Amino acid sequence: MSVRNAILGLLAQHPRHGYELRAAFEAVVGGEGNWDVKPAQIYSTLSRLEESGLIQQVDPDKNNGEDRRIYSLTSAGQQELESWFQTGIEAEHQRDEFFIKLMVCMALDDGKSDPYRIIHIQRNRLYQDLHDITTRRSSADPKMELAQILLMDKAIMHLEADLRWLDMIESRLDDIRRQPIPEPEQRPRGRPRKTKMIME
Repeated sequence: MSVRNAILGLLAQHPRHGYELRAAFEAVVGGEGNWDVKPAQIYSTLSRLEESGLIQQVDPDKNNGEDRRIYSLTSAGQQELESWFQTGIEAEHQRDEFFIKLMVCMALDDGKSDPYRIIHIQRNRLYQDLHDITTRRSSADPKMELAQILLMDKAIMHLEADLRWLDMIESRLDDIRRQPIPEPEQRPRGRPRKTKMIME
């Protein structure tokens, strides 16, 4: 979920100012612990949305005399929101920081970097995260917080899958080590040579 599209959706409910948008965003995602969005990000996003014609400032006369900038959705913003609703979200499972860390560690081969140790550290972190979110889930009220419970269930399932993946990597680590580390393709440097044109 992009913050940009979430803001459009929150403004589709009713006009709001920046502080209200940040509070509403945090409420939707279940608190800043789940997704911490900074005030500066909210206001810079509002500026870009206004420049794009997707939102507009409410007429000050209709703003109850308040000094804050209140924004509402334009028809173009409504179309953008509907387009977001009609488009699937691409998962980014292959952009994994731990995987990059492990590959860099294995490429070093300096006698100091231990990939087994890195896996052990990551496993401990995942177990801690799993404990924390399971504790939060068990204290949530299903009559009032069902949406957040379902989000936490998804996080728990991802953590459990990551733990199984770590076990699989650890069991195959020696096999991986026997394979060459991926290297960039060598390309010639400088400008390409000019080819002489043959005149007939």
